[in-house]
Parts: sequence; structure tokens; C-alpha cells
Amino acid sequence: MTPTYTATGRQRLVFVPAPAESVRPPAPPQAQDPPIYSALMRTWADRGRTLPGRHDPEWVRLAAPLVTLGQFSASRDQRGDGR
Repeated sequence: MTPTYTATGRQRLVFVPAPAESVRPPAPPQAQDPPIYSALMRTWADRGRTLPGRHDPEWVRLAAPLVTLGQFSASRDQRGDGR
């Protein structure tokens, strides 16, 4: 940072922000899974089970909404009809 001077002689500091890429520390290297965990994942995959962090079509199907837009219609209540 370089001090600059105005016409009155007052000192003013000018701060220039650094780009975000240079401020962020580098990401640590990704740790490898222990061999026992890798073997367990392989066994589960061979048996067709759900795996952590993987797409699960059955879960998508089960969690999908049952009612779609326009599937049901409703009539509006008349004002003052006591409902």
C-alpha cells in the first residue's frame, strides 16, 4: 500500500483488495478411504444396495411427490355459505 498526499498535505492510505483466488488457502489433498471401507462399498454395490454419495433411483422414486399439478381440481367456496 502506497501513501498518497492531497493538496492540503494530509496523508491518505489507499487499500486495494486482493482477488479472492489469492486469499483462499489451497484445498488439502483428498484423503483415500481405508481399504476396509472400500471393500464394504464394493460388497454393497455388488448386492445392489444404496451407497453413500451415489445416485439412488429408488429413493428418488419414493421421495417424489404423489400429487402432480392439475391432478385434482377444487371448486371455490361461495362467500357467506357457512362453511
